[in-house]
Amino acid sequence: MRNAEIELLLNIIDQGFDRKSWHGTNLRGSLRGLTPAEAAWRPAPDRRNIWELILHAAYWKYSVQRRLTDTPRGSFPLRGSNFWVRPSTTPASDGELKADIALLVTMHVALRHAVAALKPADLPRTAPGGTTTILALVTGVAAHDIYHAGQIQLLKRLRG
Repeated sequence: MRNAEIELLLNIIDQGFDRKSWHGTNLRGSLRGLTPAEAAWRPAPDRRNIWELILHAAYWKYSVQRRLTDTPRGSFPLRGSNFWVRPSTTPASDGELKADIALLVTMHVALRHAVAALKPADLPRTAPGGTTTILALVTGVAAHDIYHAGQIQLLKRLRG
């Protein structure tokens, strides 16, 4: 049986990603019904689109999971880090969008496994590769999801 603190952290990251919560739309919910055209739309030429935010969120879930498990860098399925230009084909491909959303889901599941393996005594420790505590990393990745869910909702409304 897991500890109540770890269960609470799992609940927090799930509410930010794909579970019902009081704050409104979570990250996964913000992507529901999204078309490639909507995902690829930019509010200006030098601005990010929803599709790029999907991969950005996937990467940071991976980054936190990697630090929690002390895994070496370089195992993210895409080359590079932080942001990738999407769509990579014109016109945008529904299959490519679905694959990138599936990558986001896969990274969330891996993050959940890493959090579930934690012990309460781990939470105040500094995570490998930085100066941030494990507790701050886990709560921060949940806040990151909610932040980008809000951005995505705004981009959808701006597009009309």
